[in-house]
Order: sequence, then C-alpha cells, then structure tokens
Amino acid sequence: MDYNQTLNLPVTNFPMRAGLPQKEPETLRSWDDNGIYEKMLKNNEQKPLFVLHDGPPYANGDIHLGTAMNKVLKDFIIKYKNMSGFKAPYVPGFDTHGLPIELKALKKIGKNKDMLTPLEIRKTCREFALGYVKGQSDEFRRLGVMGDWGNPYLTLKPEFEAEQIRIFGEMAKKGYIYKGLKPVYWCPHDETALAEAEIEYSDDPCDSIYVKFNLVDDRGLLAPLGVDYKKTYFIIWTTTTWTLPGNLAVCLGPDIEYSVIAAGDEYYIVAKELADATMAQGGVTEYETVGVFSGRDLEYTKSRHPFMERDSLTIVGDHVTLESGTGCVHTAPGFGVDDFNICRKYKEIGIVVPVDGKGRMTKEAGQFEGLTTAEANKVILAHMIETGSLFATKHIVHQYPHCWRCNSPIIFRATEQWFCSVEDFKKDVYKAIDDVEWIPAWGKDRITGMVRDRADWCISRQRTWGVPIPIFYCDDCGKFIVNDETINSVAGKFSVEGSDAWYKYTATELLPEGFVCPHCGSKKGFTKETDIMDVWFDSGSSHTAVCKQRPELHWPADLYLEGHDQYRGWFQSSILTSVACFNTAPYKSVLTHGWTVDGEGRKMSKSLGNGIDPMDVCKENGADILRLWVASSDYHTDVRISKEMLKQLSEIYRKIRNTARFILGNINDFDYDADAVAYDDLNGIDKWALMKLNDLVRTVREGYDTYEFHNIFHAVHNFCVIDMSNFYLDVQKYNLYTDRKDGKDRRSAQTAMYEVLTTLTKLIAPILAFTAEEIWGYINHRKGDNAESIFLNEIPVPTADKESEQFRADFDRMLTVRADVTLALEEARAAKLIGSSQEAAVTVYADSDTAAFLKNIENFDMYCIVSELKVLTEGKGEKQGAVVSVTVRKAEGAKCERCWNYCESVGKNSEHPTLCDHCVKMIG
Repeated sequence: MDYNQTLNLPVTNFPMRAGLPQKEPETLRSWDDNGIYEKMLKNNEQKPLFVLHDGPPYANGDIHLGTAMNKVLKDFIIKYKNMSGFKAPYVPGFDTHGLPIELKALKKIGKNKDMLTPLEIRKTCREFALGYVKGQSDEFRRLGVMGDWGNPYLTLKPEFEAEQIRIFGEMAKKGYIYKGLKPVYWCPHDETALAEAEIEYSDDPCDSIYVKFNLVDDRGLLAPLGVDYKKTYFIIWTTTTWTLPGNLAVCLGPDIEYSVIAAGDEYYIVAKELADATMAQGGVTEYETVGVFSGRDLEYTKSRHPFMERDSLTIVGDHVTLESGTGCVHTAPGFGVDDFNICRKYKEIGIVVPVDGKGRMTKEAGQFEGLTTAEANKVILAHMIETGSLFATKHIVHQYPHCWRCNSPIIFRATEQWFCSVEDFKKDVYKAIDDVEWIPAWGKDRITGMVRDRADWCISRQRTWGVPIPIFYCDDCGKFIVNDETINSVAGKFSVEGSDAWYKYTATELLPEGFVCPHCGSKKGFTKETDIMDVWFDSGSSHTAVCKQRPELHWPADLYLEGHDQYRGWFQSSILTSVACFNTAPYKSVLTHGWTVDGEGRKMSKSLGNGIDPMDVCKENGADILRLWVASSDYHTDVRISKEMLKQLSEIYRKIRNTARFILGNINDFDYDADAVAYDDLNGIDKWALMKLNDLVRTVREGYDTYEFHNIFHAVHNFCVIDMSNFYLDVQKYNLYTDRKDGKDRRSAQTAMYEVLTTLTKLIAPILAFTAEEIWGYINHRKGDNAESIFLNEIPVPTADKESEQFRADFDRMLTVRADVTLALEEARAAKLIGSSQEAAVTVYADSDTAAFLKNIENFDMYCIVSELKVLTEGKGEKQGAVVSVTVRKAEGAKCERCWNYCESVGKNSEHPTLCDHCVKMIG
C-alpha cells in the first residue's frame, strides 16, 4: 500500500517563485480593468474622509529613488486608511511650471528659441511637461501606487491657475504684496531672481581678501593720538572681490572696540579682538596699539574707495560680528540684504548695482566693465596688488549659495521685484504652526526657525513659463493696479483659457470693459506686468486650488508628507499662503522623510556611479521588493539602499511568501464556513497561534497609525519566521499530514491557519500590495470577505485576549525549554548522532518545579518534534541550556513509514507492519 496517498500533503498552485517582474504588470492591468481604486472608494462611501494632499514633483524627468520612496510611503497610508474605516482618495499632482522645464524645453528648441513668441515657447514647455506627467504617472503606477491617475492635478490646468490668481489677489488686498528694490538671490546663468527655497550651499574655492580703505575724514579723532589720518586705513575683509565696485560704506559694530595700530609708517583700524589675527594675515610682526575707539565713536568718518572715484562712509550696524574677518565690514547695498537694510538708515548713501542680469560688470564698475563676476575677481585682485591697496589675501574653500536648478553660483543683486511681506503676518504663522502635528516633533522647531529667519518672499521671476503676476500699470500715472475687479477678470479668463490668455490678449482685453485707473481715473491705456510667479507660489496655492475645489477632498488636508527639504519649500509656501488668506494652516499633520543614499551613506550621483533606478529594481526584483525596502527603513533619517540590501530583502520577502504558500497548501480542502472549529474547541497550540496573531494585529495597526512602518516590517518578519515557521507551522505538520482529512486536530489547525493567512494578508496589503493581491486570489473565501480584491476588505482590529495571562506565560515558559531542547538537537545533528529530530529520544533534566510544569504539558514531545521525550528531576544532561539540561540519543523502535516517528509499536500490526499505532488508527 502507498501510504503517501493516505497523507494530507500540501496542495496549491500558488507558486514558490514569485516572478514579481512578470506578474505585477498583470495585476496592474487587472486593477485598472476592474476599477479597483474606484470600487475601494465607493466601498468606503459613508466613512470619514481622510485627505493626504500630494506634494507635486517637477514634471521634468524620470522618477528617482527619492520620489519613489515618497510615493510608496503615501501609498502605504492611502491603502491602510481605505482598509481601516476611512474613505481616503488620492489625487496625485505635478508641478508643471518653472525654470527646470523651461530650460529643457528651450534646449529642445535649439538655436531658433530667440525667434519664438512667448506663446510658442509656452506651447513647447507645456508639451514637454505633459510628456513627463505621463511618464512619471506610469512609473508611479508601476510601483503599485493607487490613485486618480486619470485626473491628477496639474499646476498648468486652467482651473488651478485661476485659483492661484485669486490667492494672489487676496494677499494683495490684505496689503501683503508689494514691489520693491532690494537685493535678492539672482542666478546669472538663468537670468532670474530666486527664492530661499531654491538655494543650495556647496563648497566653493575663493580668495578671501583684506583691503585697505584710506581715511579722508577722521572727524578729528586721530590727531590727539599723534596719528596722521592720511596714513590710516580701515582694513575690510571679503570673500567676494567682484562686489567691491559696489562698495559705498564701511560698517562697524557700534559697541565693538577698534584698535588703531601703528605698523611701520602706516596705521590700521581693525576690531581689537581680531587685531593679532589680522596682522598675522598681512605678515606684520612688529606693531603696537596707539589708541582704541568704539565703533560708535568712528561713525561718520570717511575713507577713500581703493579704486573707484568716491568715498565710503563709516556706518554702524548690529549685524557686525567678531566671528571672522576684521570687524570692519565691506558694505555694498546693491549686493547684500544686511548691507541694503543698514544703508537705508543713512540717507546720504544711495545704491549702486554694477552687475547686470547676466552677471557682467556694468558701466558703473568703471574699468572692469564687461567682465563676468568670476573674471572680475581675478582682475580686481591683480589691480589692488598693483596699486598697493591689498593688505593680504588667503585662498579658502567656503560654503557658497548655488542655484539648485543649474548648480551655478548665484549672486546677490538689488533689483525691483515683487515681494510677499511675510513679516506682516509672521505671528499668525507661528500660531498656525503650533496647531499642526509635526512628525517627527522636531519639525515644529525647524519650520518655526526657518519662518523666523526668512526675509520677505521674492515671488517674481523673469521667465516665460509660469503663471503671470496679475498686475497692470496705468499708462498715464504709471502706478500699478491690482484689485478685486482686475483679479476677478483675469481669473475668469484663466479659468477658461489658462494663463496663455495673459500673452494672447492685450491689457485692455483682459480688463473689464470700460475699466478706468483707480488712481488717476484715466482710460488711456494699460500695460501688463512681464514677470511670472515663483513656482513655489504655484505649489503653495495647491491646498486651495485642489483641496478646496475638488469635491472628493476637504480642506484643510489631514496630512502632508514630503522630504525634510520641504520645510523651506512646499510646507512653508503652503502655510504662508494659507495663513495670509485664511489665517490657518492648510494641513493638520506634516510627516517628513530623509534622503536616499547608497549602502555606505553617500549621496547618489552619476559621477560616483552609485545610483539605483527604481524602474530597474522593478524589472530585476519587483516593485514589492522596493516597497518592502521602504517599509523596512526608519525613513525619518537618510535611507540607505544597495543591491546587497535588496538581495537580503528578497530573502525576507521569500520567507513571508513561503509562510503564505505553506498555509495555502494545507488549507486547500478547507471550507471555513463548513469546517471551522469553534474557538473554545480549538487545541491549545492553535489558540496560542491566534493569540500571537492578535498581538501582530495590535502591533501592525499601531505601526500604520503612527506611520512607523519599519515596526510593521520587523513584526511581520518575526511572526512569519519565529512564531510560524520555526514553531507553529513546523509542529503542526504532524496533525496536518497524518490526521484524518476531517480529523479534529487537523480542522483545528486549519481553522487557526486560515485566520492567520487571511489576517496576515490584509495586514501586509498596504505594503506588499501585489503579493497580497496574489495570495488573496488563491484563498477559498468565507462569507463576508470580498473575493474580488484584498483592497475591498477591512484590516482586522485587535481584540481583548481570549486566553489568560497564565496561558501566555505557560507557553512562553514552554518555548524557553523547547529552545534548550532544539539547541541540543542541533548539536546532535551536527555530530551526526541523528539525522532529523524525529530520530531522537530526548531526556530533559529539570528542577522539580519545571519538571512538574513540563509533565502537565500535553504533546510536549510533539512541540519538540521528537519521537520520545522524558522529563527527570535527578541527574544532569549532556547539554546545559538556559533552563534545563538535555541528553539526546537515538530513538528506540522502528521508523513509521507514514509519519516518520520512531516507535516500538511499529511492526506490531500484521496488516500494516510498517506503521505506528497512531497511523494505523488514522487509515483505519
């Protein structure tokens, strides 16, 4: 007789090999064909609404690991919320305006770009952006991200642009928008102003220089010291030589002490605390201090510019520090915010900006006209060496601001720009920040500090591709015009035709019929503003243009989730526009993540060749492996990834998959509604499995609720490997395989395993979306479950423990002893004393209390998977464990052909001489 035919061996078509790269696209098509996302929302129609508002990535290239991680994190949350009592729509968004897109579009146009009209350039930009919207959408969908991909929000859509105009108008009406001349970040390469959020700092080599400014008016201060002011010099220090043509003043700290130093036949004025360091830089070894003045004493003295035909006034300012330099600050109001602000207090100082928008010195730079700032650095330095006005120079590497788009060094340059007066409503912003939950909590201090330190927001850009600033100028009086009438008219046009209308129509056609200047009453004519809005104003308006306008969403959003660079970017621009218009934050919670770096913690770059394309991961490993990587990471800090890490994660994935496959194979004949065993009738080990499952539900739900996905990863992995594979499922093979097909022990195990599988599959669905859907398709579903898709089902909630704490403690105690037995078995196997554990007869030596405890455990030998187990209180085993000592020997009797246990009853039944008495009963 073939006894294998009498065993209940696992049967399943669920493949051992995942084949994710091939199967996942099929699942995506199924989700699309069957409208699973739409059904998920409809399924949750009457439930509370949860809105995660998507931060729009730039539509100017393929996605990278950072954007992939961001979208996958959002998808975890959306899927979980939809499976846990909420209706959570996901409207993806794309930032489709701005310089990155314009530059790439112009590059595509090539040499003919100067011959094109603004409308023709904008058409190319739009096509370029929409192409990448399509590409990025496909890539995000390939990652398993569900959402309204057929109708994402785009910052170039007419309805979005119209709402952005209304936001601008509301801020202007409250007096927060103004035009002013002040220094701004300026990119000479791209010829446009930049906002703080568009600046990145990187190492930049330069010559730091010490320059002599010869006094021409000392206000009689030096004569009493016997010092000739004509031989006296302020020594200033700067790292931007090219800004010297813009110098109009030397600024001192009002309460800082300044030494008058005699060295040879010259005198130098520097901060007392920095005197020795300054002299050392100039190679001056013999000198003495002949007098000391406060900065306030020296105010209104004058010195001669080293190479321009003008004098520089000595002024005082609290921004002067003693951290570096000489304490005498080179002050060029056209090139620095502090310089500009302090010079406004001195009416006799004007403003000079001797650099144009392309970064070339103008006529105001005198002999250096036409030079780029980089060229001017060298030529001016050489000139000062030649004329003797240079005191010292030192080559250094310092952190210098660069444009984040073209990576070129920027300059500070005073120009007329449109600004948002953040200072006017900062206190309201602080209050709004206090009302938001920041995750991690340090995010609150970070954004508060950034808002506190920021200057007014420069919102104008000198480009073509973007939303125009809706300002008109009267041809008669020249004053600018923005009011409800103009805003409503422009917004109305934009809502139908988009912002191209600004370039398509004249000012008169854009304005209401019969419009007159509110300042002078003229109807003569009007001119349109040529600048466009900063793209941060675009995305910063999305909370209104999207959350307030789309009927499936609500405002404020429940959650924003982006990288921590958005504290100075989207988080900030959003809260500024929201507080300015509505006096509250646009979000209830803000969650941030770090950067993606390689396995060694280095930033990924083409030059290092350490980048990993998320689409390559999908092709080689599958999107679920990438999703598992995201879940495994403590994403609040920088997240490492490497091919080796992905390989390790594939092994962990395989263990989770094999757990599901084993259970599927062993419940293939199980009909829950017909065969399930009532809880009270379950075997103890099955109750234990359900208790551990309930623990898992509690941990996993807490992980989802707190966005700590790595806790879920570890909990699921430990459950599958430690609780299930290493113990429960291994032990239950005996009942599953050898019991009668409908035997109580087998049905008890199947009942618990069915619960484990269905619950585990629901728990991992938000993370391992494709695999969970695949598993769900192989389950023989019970009544109440939606068989069409895992995502149309609810994740279980933890229940109160059905068993006592003593039950839990007893199992924990038993497992501790079992660990000692298992270790002894492994050593016996390594010594080739036994093959499998079923060949073993084990003697456990324990103290009387432990022995009594073990003897009361039914089936302890089965839990240890051995053929024989004795517990003794006298003697000592060969292997000492943590609790007991253990001796392992070969089991007596013969091996049962059916269950493989060694038993003395084998051979005693004449009809089945190769079976043990248990197996004889099972086939009888």
